[in-house]
Amino acid sequence: MELNTIKPGAGSKHASKRVGRGIGSGLGKTAGRGHKGQKSRAGGFHKVGFEGGQMPMQRRLPKRGFVSLVAGRNVEVRLSELEKLPVGEVDLLVLKQAGFVPADALSAKVILSGTLSKKIALKGVGATKGAKAAIEAVGGSVAEIAAA
Repeated sequence: MELNTIKPGAGSKHASKRVGRGIGSGLGKTAGRGHKGQKSRAGGFHKVGFEGGQMPMQRRLPKRGFVSLVAGRNVEVRLSELEKLPVGEVDLLVLKQAGFVPADALSAKVILSGTLSKKIALKGVGATKGAKAAIEAVGGSVAEIAAA
C-alpha cells in the first residue's frame, strides 16, 4: 500500500449538492429554495423558535416543576471522616466546625464508606443501615432523629 493509492471506503463520501448550476442538475434557477418568501432570499432567516409572530411553542406551553431550595443542603458524611474527629459525641455543629459539611447545611447523613475503629455517639445526624450497623459494631450509638 502506498499513500497515493489510499481511498475512502465505498459510499462513505458524498458529492456535495452543487446548486444553481443549470436546469439539468435538478437544482438550477431557484436552487431548491422555491419561489419568493423570506426563506428564498439571502440573509432571510430569523431566530430559533420564531413562528412568524405567532406565540412560540416554548411560550405557549405551561411551565412545569420547581427547583428545591433545600435539595443541595443535605450532606453525606463518610465513616472514614468520623474516624478523624477528636470527639466522641457527634452532631451537625461538630461536623460543621470540623469542615466536613458546609456551614449552610441543613442536615447530614453518615454513609458506609471507609472503616470506623473508635466508639462514636451520633446525635441529630442520620445514618444509613450499613453505617448504623458499623457504628454499633464498635460500641457506638445512633440517636434516632424525630421525623418532622
